[in-house]
Amino acid sequence: MTHSAENYLKTIYHLSQASPDGVSTNAIAAMLDTKASSVTDMIKKLAERDLILYQKYQGVVLTEGGKMAAKMIVRKHRLWEVFLVEILDFSWDEVHEIAEELEHIKSEKLIEKLSAFLNHPTLDPHGDPIPNSKGEIPTVEKKLLSEIEVGKDAVCVGVKDTSTAFLKYLNKNGIALGEDLKILSKEEFDGSMVLKVGNHEITISNKIANNLFVKKK
Repeated sequence: MTHSAENYLKTIYHLSQASPDGVSTNAIAAMLDTKASSVTDMIKKLAERDLILYQKYQGVVLTEGGKMAAKMIVRKHRLWEVFLVEILDFSWDEVHEIAEELEHIKSEKLIEKLSAFLNHPTLDPHGDPIPNSKGEIPTVEKKLLSEIEVGKDAVCVGVKDTSTAFLKYLNKNGIALGEDLKILSKEEFDGSMVLKVGNHEITISNKIANNLFVKKK
């Protein structure tokens, strides 16, 4: 499979989490920043390989084979992110683009040895679950920080926004996976919050609170 085809499969897989009944070609084009005509051409190729099903006005659905192929691409991407952070000491805001390249390595033996070397991690550096070699995905208990009540303690377990700018913002404010957070107050007007993070207090916007996944303590 070409790198482009793999990128399409992964994109359809991610979009299908929110649209399980069918992903529109416009949504695919927007996420990949490409033309609708290019999406149509690739959809035909993927359908010929029985990786997707496409019906006009209903959108694209991955076949079982397509789901498995997409999960293995996601698996490689997230394992490489773990390797880059834990072994090569990259920060979590640096690894996504590098992993985008490494995920296209074809060797299954290499990926299984990589997983074993890392002690078979179940989460990537951003808190996203890593599919195992059978395509099984671990369940992660999480809520958005914006949903947690004032006075409650929580632990940061993931991020919804993995952009470099957002991750750098979290680094600057001492928020990382496993970090304890206490919700001290919440502004009724705009949903902004005052948090205790470690030994300091910070004020965050509702946008930040809606992009942080936490687990209640």
